[in-house]
Amino acid sequence: MTAAATPPQEQLDRALETVIGRCLDVRTGENVLVIGDYDGDSRRLAEALRDTAARYGADAVLALMDPRANDGSEPPPPVAAALAACDVYIVPTSRSLSHTEARRQATQAGARGATLPGVTADMLARMMAIDFDALKARTLAITELLEAADSAHIACPHGSDLTLDLSGRRGLADYGEISGGNKFGNLPAGEGFVAPLSGHGTLAATSLAPLGISPEPVLLTVEDGHLTAANGPLGPDFLQRLQAHGRGGTNVAELGVGTNDAAILTGNVLEDEKILGTVHVAFGASAGIGGTVSVPIHLDVVVTEPTLDVGGTRVLDAGRWLL
Repeated sequence: MTAAATPPQEQLDRALETVIGRCLDVRTGENVLVIGDYDGDSRRLAEALRDTAARYGADAVLALMDPRANDGSEPPPPVAAALAACDVYIVPTSRSLSHTEARRQATQAGARGATLPGVTADMLARMMAIDFDALKARTLAITELLEAADSAHIACPHGSDLTLDLSGRRGLADYGEISGGNKFGNLPAGEGFVAPLSGHGTLAATSLAPLGISPEPVLLTVEDGHLTAANGPLGPDFLQRLQAHGRGGTNVAELGVGTNDAAILTGNVLEDEKILGTVHVAFGASAGIGGTVSVPIHLDVVVTEPTLDVGGTRVLDAGRWLL
């Protein structure tokens, strides 16, 4: 992965305005919480997002914490308490809080918000400069299929042959509109996703969170809804991170389909999983998206050039969007 470019300040400012004004529709007098890491891009973007929210008339607060160990690790109790007390939260941390109990409780308490794990200034500026109406149409189309279908199948030229049981699970759409109620989303946006009931087969992954792009696809083996083997570069490290959390850590937690045509392969899974023409599968926590497994880890892998069938409908053909 190459170093991220620095976007023109005007382009970044437009992206910040889109997050605060369009996606979250922050209003005068609302209590807005922005959570960042102490250092690096996370802190700089958290400060910029807080300042933008304040310009919209919000009572905006910045909370900084040490980076979490893994995606899905809980924030410190004071941050969790602040999440449950705010109207709007924005979380550009290095590790994802999307699948934490703290985020889920904030949603249940009525807060709306977005997580932006691992976001960079370049990514935000580029991926927010899109046709949101086209993104929404693509995302809703795949989400409706995921909810209606009982199964999905993923194949690819690198060796994927994975069947997932979707019976009774709700499809979720992430298209960047988080403007009312207790909605939750991921920004930059662009995916339809579901928490599978189970799965079996093999998956050839190109990008693995948080390890980046593998020099050759990693072959993952899934049996009875759990990851049991990971062969190839980065595979053993990836599997070990999940197994450290017991059987729940290897749970097949998510099937997602990317719908953002501005996303490119960078090794940062926040962007990679949104690439139009890719699919991603996550392992670990699923309770926050309609599943039943709650563990402090949720790691995604991205499959490139996939052929995806959802129910009786072909959605992708070797990476080509068909809907």
